[in-house]
Amino acid sequence: MAKRNVAVLMGGTSSERDISLSTGRQILGALDPAKYRYYAIDSATGKILPGCDGSAKALTDADGAEISTLARLPEAAPDQRPDVAIIALHGKGGEDGVIQGFLETVGIPYTGSGVLASALALDKARSKTFLSASGILMPAGVNLGKNDPRDIPFPLPAVVKPAGSGSSDGLTIVSEGGDLGAAIELGFQYDDTILIEEFVQGTEITCAVLGNDRLEALPVIEIIPAKGVYDREAKYTPGATDEICPARLSADVTQDVQEIAIRCHRALGCRGMSRTDMIISGDGRIYVLEVNTIPGMTPTSLLPRAASVAGYTFSQLLDRLIDLALEK
Repeated sequence: MAKRNVAVLMGGTSSERDISLSTGRQILGALDPAKYRYYAIDSATGKILPGCDGSAKALTDADGAEISTLARLPEAAPDQRPDVAIIALHGKGGEDGVIQGFLETVGIPYTGSGVLASALALDKARSKTFLSASGILMPAGVNLGKNDPRDIPFPLPAVVKPAGSGSSDGLTIVSEGGDLGAAIELGFQYDDTILIEEFVQGTEITCAVLGNDRLEALPVIEIIPAKGVYDREAKYTPGATDEICPARLSADVTQDVQEIAIRCHRALGCRGMSRTDMIISGDGRIYVLEVNTIPGMTPTSLLPRAASVAGYTFSQLLDRLIDLALEK
C-alpha cells in the first residue's frame, strides 16, 4: 500500500503554542514511517519546522518553488500534498474551527471535529448553554462580558475562567473571602468573555471518546493534582498529578460517566475524538465541566493514557484518528 502524506499542523499563535509544539513532536515521534511520509508545519508561518519533519526539508510546488505560507499548501507538488492533516494545535486559531474551515475549503481531510463542533466546544460559554439545553448537568454560573459591570454578586467559593482559553490559562478558584475582582481581571486577559461558576467539590475525572458515528468511550481517568488545583503546571509537569486509570469508580458510575461523554460528543457534533472533563460531587451527581475536541498528546496527556489502557499503542491511536479523518 502506498504511503500517505501527513501534514502535522502545530505551533500557531495562541497562548498554548508551547503545548501545541510538545503535542506535535510527540505525534511526529510516533507516526509509522512504513505507512506515512510526514512533515510538521507551523501554522503561524506556514513553513516546515526544522528538525521536526519526517521526510521533506521544504514543501515545494509543481515548479519546484518553495511554499512558504499555509495558504499555498494546496499547491504542493503531488508527491508532497497532504492526504490528511493532523491538527496538533490548541486554543484560538487551531481548536476553534478556523483551521478546520481552511482545510475544508482546500479539500484536505483532517483529524478531529469540524468547524461548528470545534467552535462550540472551545467557547465554554456557548457550549455550556448548548449542553445544558441538551440535558447535561453543569455547574451553575453566569457569563460576564468585558463591558458588563464587574461588581456582580456571586457566592464563594467560585471558579472564574475565560470562555475561549484552554490549558486552564486564566483560571482561578476563588475561596471564601477571596478576591473575585482580581480573578475576573485575570480572566479578561485571555478572553473578552469569562464564566463565573459555582465551585463543585468532588472527584475530578475525564473520559475520552473515539469515533464518528460508531463511538467508543475509553477508560475513565481519575485526576488528583498534588496541589489540589488542576492548572497548567499540574497538567504538564510530570509527577505533579496522579492520574488513575481506570478511575476508582463502581461499574455503574463508570458506565454513567462514559455515557455522558458520548452524549456530549454527539450533542456538539464532534468527530474523531473528544475528551469530556467532569466532576463527581459528594452526593454522587456528575457535572460536566467542558469538552475538548483536540485533547493534548504530550507525554503527560490524558487521551493517550486512556487509549493505552484500552489497548492502543500511541502509533495505533494515530492510525485510528487518521482512518477516522479519511472516513468522513
